[in-house]
Amino acid sequence: MTEKSINLRGLKCPLPALKTRKVLSGLAAGDVIVVECTDPLSAIDIPNLLRETGDALEGSSRDGELLVFRIRKA
Repeated sequence: MTEKSINLRGLKCPLPALKTRKVLSGLAAGDVIVVECTDPLSAIDIPNLLRETGDALEGSSRDGELLVFRIRKA
């Protein structure tokens, strides 16, 4: 199991969701990615993406404009 962080700060919709999907497609089951975004729509787009892919949102947090998602590959 590996953990990887991706910095998607400054990218606007739909790029954070598209780049997250691309990284998830290259991971093995059980791997974790931590996604950092500043686009407020990511709060909607990332959970919707995970409903489509079946991957698990282990946690999310917000610190000012920074949104952080912890995702485990199914």
